[in-house]
Amino acid sequence: MNKKQRKMLFRIIIAAVFLVLLNFIPVTGTAVFLLYLIPYLVVGYDILWKALKGIKNHQVFDENFLMAVATIGAIALALYEKSSDYTEAIAVMLFYQIGEWFQSYAVGKSRRNISELMDIRPDYANIEKDGRLEKTDPDEVETGSVIVVQPGEKVPIDGIVEEGESSLNTSALTGESLPRDVEKGDEIISGCINMTGVLKIRTTKEFGESTVSKILDLVENASSRKSKSEDFISRFARIYTPAVCCAALALAFLPPLVRMLGMGMAAEWGTWIYRALTFLVISCPCALVISIPLSFFAGIGGAGNAGVLVKGSNYLETLSQTKIMVFDKTGTLTQGVFEVNGIHHSEMENEKLIEYAALAESASSHPISKSLQRAYGKEIDRSRVSDIREISGNGIIAKVDGREIAIGNDKLMKHMGISFINCHSVGTILHMAVDHKYAGHIVISDVVKPHSKEAVQELKKAGIRKTVMLTGDAKKVAEQVAEDLGLDGVYSELLPADKVEKVEELMKNKPEKEKLAFVGDGMNDAPVLRRADIGIAMGAMGSDAAIEAADVVLMDDDPMQISKAIKISRKCLRIVYQNIVFAIGIKVICLVLGAVGIASMWLAIFADVGVMILAVLNAIRALFVKKL
Repeated sequence: MNKKQRKMLFRIIIAAVFLVLLNFIPVTGTAVFLLYLIPYLVVGYDILWKALKGIKNHQVFDENFLMAVATIGAIALALYEKSSDYTEAIAVMLFYQIGEWFQSYAVGKSRRNISELMDIRPDYANIEKDGRLEKTDPDEVETGSVIVVQPGEKVPIDGIVEEGESSLNTSALTGESLPRDVEKGDEIISGCINMTGVLKIRTTKEFGESTVSKILDLVENASSRKSKSEDFISRFARIYTPAVCCAALALAFLPPLVRMLGMGMAAEWGTWIYRALTFLVISCPCALVISIPLSFFAGIGGAGNAGVLVKGSNYLETLSQTKIMVFDKTGTLTQGVFEVNGIHHSEMENEKLIEYAALAESASSHPISKSLQRAYGKEIDRSRVSDIREISGNGIIAKVDGREIAIGNDKLMKHMGISFINCHSVGTILHMAVDHKYAGHIVISDVVKPHSKEAVQELKKAGIRKTVMLTGDAKKVAEQVAEDLGLDGVYSELLPADKVEKVEELMKNKPEKEKLAFVGDGMNDAPVLRRADIGIAMGAMGSDAAIEAADVVLMDDDPMQISKAIKISRKCLRIVYQNIVFAIGIKVICLVLGAVGIASMWLAIFADVGVMILAVLNAIRALFVKKL
């Protein structure tokens, strides 16, 4: 609870105590009016002040104006009827402020959830100078600088670990509680908290371009993009408030005039003015105006804590309507890391074959070479390798320990006149010959992410009608991955422009109300992310272009988060529609009852404040997303 909320609560308690005590104080006449004025002004002076400012700024028709007119009118009516009971007028203001306090507390809770995410902002970066650490503004650290991150400190800028090993707390970014281990050579993103060892990191980006800055920018700007539901409520309030003010005015004056002039009966001004004031209190659109944006705000905050960054409530609404999910392959459903997946027809021990392959490829920086070195798992002794010759488009021939090693595709084997055995596995096939004799082949392929298959199943459970994969990879590889994951369709060997074309084709053939989402991570995915109804980017290792183009960013690159994001959006929209139906329904019923004289000011208080409190409490549920 902040200082402002504590002050408001204190005013509410003071006014409530005064209201109770006044029922036991035996005073009459003007003294009663003055005594009742004290709790009224204590609890409602700010509402009256805002109403006056609204009138001055020509923004008359808001909830402050309605409350001011209704309560001052009720007091004036009591004076006119020479009644000493001002309880209703003060109770209306008191309960309205209780509702406002609840709303303030709910928004504060939602903001605190987002503030936890915002806590990833680093205050400084450590740069080592003359053996001492100097704290520097992250904005002033240039790309390529070496920064030192000590245990307990936030990683301020993206980079690569130059020295040290540690565990990182990534929960603020990904919502994942398990720490991530890093060592020399690993990429590291800003916003994580270093938990154990000291790390020296060579920065790869400026602070303004690093992950933490981009996340903060997304969160800070999310509220500026309004959903259709929010726009509807804003337009509704602009028309609705003047309309009910006119209706209340008509209710106060037309029936008495008709009774008096047309029917020759007593006008009963007091009765009809009371009904008009009750009508005004009931009509206050607070529940809608407050709870709908709060529902979206809470939904975005809850999603952020779960590691899903949504750039605006309009995207949250679109995400909830998604029925077709289109994926990129590499880096999205697969890890984008090539690994040795099999060794076939080897004429020697597998370990020896891998050793020869890793040494022969040691001079190359190609991903295939890196995967062979990882499979070998030992330090490369370059002194064992000599006479390296690269045959373009075929492979490499080198001498390892004095033996001639040839490693490459089937063209290399044909070039050397060596008979080889074809491989039926999917992936990159490296044939090997030792001393001009065929020694077997190695299968290298991209690795499917651990949760990709489960993620596709979860999406289908969440109501996704069609799952499609678009990739630039070979047809055989793409079809194998699609079959393994249970996807409904696959298009392979596509250029970035072809991907856009395919997405446009899919969008053209889908029903209008259904939305299409595209999930990608690379720079080449940016055009498709922009073209789809909603773009979802992998944020941890995704390219800057993809993150910039996307509408939703998954902070831990886990495809399971896609179904989580859809469930969060649908829960949020359910709450929004519940609040709209509930608030408007109760209002309409109570307005009719108020107009015919059945509803009292007390029922008006429930219709206004009670509905608002219930709608706000319902909106807070959008924050709780962990069990979805």
